[in-house]
Amino acid sequence: MINKYKPISSKLPHFIHGGDYNPDQWLDHPEILEEDIRLMKLSKCNVMTVGIFSWVSLEPEEGKFNFEWLDGVINKLYENDIHVLLATPTGARPAWMSFKYPEVLRVSSNRMRNSHGGRHNHCYTSPIYREKTRIINTKLAERYSNHPGVIGWHISNEYGGDCHCPLCEEAFRNWLKEKYKTLDNLNKAWWTTFWSHTYTDWSQIESPVPYGEEGVHGLNLDWKRFVTHQTIDFYKWEIEPLRKANADLPITTNFMEMFYGLDYWKFAKEVDVVSWDNYPTWHNEADDVTLASRMSMVHDVMRSLKGGKPFMLMESTPGATNWQATSKLKKPGMHLLSSMQAVAHGSDTVQYFQWRKSRGSSEKFHGAVVDHCGHENTRVFRDVTDVGTTLTKLDEILGTSVNPDVAIIFDWENWWAIDDAQGPRNCGIKYKETIEQHYKAFWKKGIPVDVINMDCDFSKYKLVVAPMLYMVRPGVGERLENFVKNGGTLVSTYWSGIADETDLCFLGGFPGPLRKVLGIWSEEIDSLTDDQRNTINFNNSNELKGEFEAIELCDLIHTETAESLAVYGDDFYKGRPAVTVNNFGSGKAYYIAARTKEDFNDTFYTYLNNTLSLKHAITTELPYGVTAQLRTNGENDYIFLMNFNNATTKIELDDCSYYDILSKEKVDKTITLAPYGLAILKK
Repeated sequence: MINKYKPISSKLPHFIHGGDYNPDQWLDHPEILEEDIRLMKLSKCNVMTVGIFSWVSLEPEEGKFNFEWLDGVINKLYENDIHVLLATPTGARPAWMSFKYPEVLRVSSNRMRNSHGGRHNHCYTSPIYREKTRIINTKLAERYSNHPGVIGWHISNEYGGDCHCPLCEEAFRNWLKEKYKTLDNLNKAWWTTFWSHTYTDWSQIESPVPYGEEGVHGLNLDWKRFVTHQTIDFYKWEIEPLRKANADLPITTNFMEMFYGLDYWKFAKEVDVVSWDNYPTWHNEADDVTLASRMSMVHDVMRSLKGGKPFMLMESTPGATNWQATSKLKKPGMHLLSSMQAVAHGSDTVQYFQWRKSRGSSEKFHGAVVDHCGHENTRVFRDVTDVGTTLTKLDEILGTSVNPDVAIIFDWENWWAIDDAQGPRNCGIKYKETIEQHYKAFWKKGIPVDVINMDCDFSKYKLVVAPMLYMVRPGVGERLENFVKNGGTLVSTYWSGIADETDLCFLGGFPGPLRKVLGIWSEEIDSLTDDQRNTINFNNSNELKGEFEAIELCDLIHTETAESLAVYGDDFYKGRPAVTVNNFGSGKAYYIAARTKEDFNDTFYTYLNNTLSLKHAITTELPYGVTAQLRTNGENDYIFLMNFNNATTKIELDDCSYYDILSKEKVDKTITLAPYGLAILKK
């Protein structure tokens, strides 16, 4: 089946290449705009994101607007075949607003109102802030939504943070009333009889703060849900006048990697296309392999948020950042490689923060396409031009996606609940890191993966991996049962099936609603110190063989309908099951009872790969540090071979015939990748 998505904008049926452009910083240097356009064309940039943080330039005084400078910028760019993603400027409010209307400023968890400054230091609930947002966004929409050079809207910038002001607390109470209907329902869901914390009036409920209530886990979880709800509600308020003016313009807002504070599964439903900001710390470790795997996983999250629809790499640095602990330069080849890594996993854009370096303030040394020197004779500019040149050769890949056999469940609400559980290992429960470790076993073999949440459709996958599925929302257990019963393979681990959606423990035995499909009963879980170890020993009765270390968490389980594949080697639970399999309907469900290291994951998932004949990007053994990713339209396959080693690496290809899209030549049986090199092949 041919499956190809439409371009992000029908006005531009090519890969988007460009960056955040802040011409309002250079209004007293008119020659800069002319020079920037020359450099944009030279580097093959075709889209600029304009207007982020431009509120005071657009409305220097309350009710007095100045759009002439923006008219000139958009028109000039369009005349030179450069399109615009137009931003709403609401990521930071003007000083006049903060001082005239202090209500718009956030209240921190210390219950004190912030002073003016920073970004997103505003209350999403404030009627005044919402009204001022409506006014500026309406004027932008009326003026530019039908401009031929504008291809979409970039809403605000990196939404995040919460506000504890009286307005937000009242909104939180109203949200809870809508959810629970009665105080009795809320008290039961939150188990407030503990420590005599039962609420007898809605007005008694406050947001969780360090010096107040933080021991009611249902409250903590619902506050995080409310923060996501209120942020989305404000976003929907922002976009209303934009939709009204021109419903055909796509709308996005830039996400921030695996940002802890917002549930992107909920937010993604409200955007037309997912976009995100990618700032890995390349070259900070002995090698870049683990980081490369982690960033691949984040790209897969962003693609999976919209069911496989291509996403946008909205921000990345072409050079060094200025805000990380160590802001290292990218080594030769890394900029092209890391940019194509995003494309390989489903991005239809490569964009940067920022186009031109600021002269002052907090990001004056942040990487940019154009340095303070102001010309093209820099290494970074040449690297950016290489990316632009490469993207011009990839039009046939535009709109293709990834169709994996494997999905890994990563769920924001589960993450929040695990971190708040107070046990069994408060020195490091490591949910996110565990997901990354399981993902890496597939990444090393070039096996494409979707990263989904527990509410997604499981039926299209051969294998679903659900590490540490502590929270199981209603219906999820039954859906996983049906998935396995119908021939799917499930892998779950320790600390799964523990609590429901309000963080109340399941009664009757763990892993709660997963107990039937997994065929085990979890009686206790042992927490190991950092220097303690146990072992897992396979029974050598099948292809799974060997002894492996167990670290940090060891689940003490009983097999019910499951079969033991491996046992613990030490301590008082020596000989008890450590890995099990349960035949359930037409499928199988595996349970890994202990946290393990990379060698275990490699062995275990190699076994499942061989058993299930999982889809690979390319069926060849990949050297260490080399991965492969596949984009396809159902008729043509495009394979990205990526070398994350700082050394030349050779790959022996399989027996298929391959064509190099960049060199336009047929590929030999052996392909050589330079340090941080890549090849883009058509099968």
